[in-house]
Amino acid sequence: MFRSTLSWFLKNPAYAQADLDLYEFFKGQGANVVNEAADFAGTNGCYLYKGRDVETHKKVSLKDQILVIAPHEGLVSSDVWLACRKKLLSNPAFPSGRKAKNTWLAGKIKCGRCGTSLSFNATAGDIHYFRCRRRADNGKCEGCGTLQTHKVEDSVYSQMVERLREFQTVTGGNYTKTNPKLTALNVELAKVDAEIGNIIDNLTSANTVTMSYVNDKMVELDAKRQSLLKAIADMTAEAVSPEKLERISGYLQDWDNTSFEERQYVADGLIYSVKATSEKLSVEWKF
Repeated sequence: MFRSTLSWFLKNPAYAQADLDLYEFFKGQGANVVNEAADFAGTNGCYLYKGRDVETHKKVSLKDQILVIAPHEGLVSSDVWLACRKKLLSNPAFPSGRKAKNTWLAGKIKCGRCGTSLSFNATAGDIHYFRCRRRADNGKCEGCGTLQTHKVEDSVYSQMVERLREFQTVTGGNYTKTNPKLTALNVELAKVDAEIGNIIDNLTSANTVTMSYVNDKMVELDAKRQSLLKAIADMTAEAVSPEKLERISGYLQDWDNTSFEERQYVADGLIYSVKATSEKLSVEWKF
């Protein structure tokens, strides 16, 4: 098989079983996802279109490309497809000695004050920072403070090691097949996060009268979100296979020699999101 043909297969989500992990990946990469999160049930494949305004050289970035659920069933698990896709994304046409400029926490790291995704801020030197997108866009957040990327990553790594150790000690690696209720809970959580995101996006147009309603609504949604996260964590703990636990554990034990895409795999397996400020860092776990 020609390399170009193999590359096309690996980048084409038509063969992937479109579940919520796939949905979160494309949303995090900036793609326009046509279907609701509830449609990503892990059975059908999906089509990815470049769209009229997307530059033809977008082999790495998925920004502004269009994703839609396909009528046929997918053949490859999202776990396998995403591992291949992320490896391709982390290997653009850079010189072999050049380090990647992004972070394995991409899509998971959030501002601890407003909940908006943090962007990776490259600098001229070796030290890089996270910054709040909302503060940068409209100044409506006081910001997350000074967050050096490598320090945040080191802290999250330490917490992942401890979390996995506690999980293996408590559960002993017990495993059952995925509960269908887990998918429903994840879909509900995606809806709540989308509603919170919409409120945050529209805060610039809120006046004094509507702010009271907004605050009450955010408290209500946050309470619902925390309840869903706990239920998801409890169910996910019973649905993690011993093979996946062993793979994650192996990567954590040899972290210095673990590739960028392998670190993403570990983060995807353990973490739902990370909320950070210069004073506090908290991790929302998948189990």
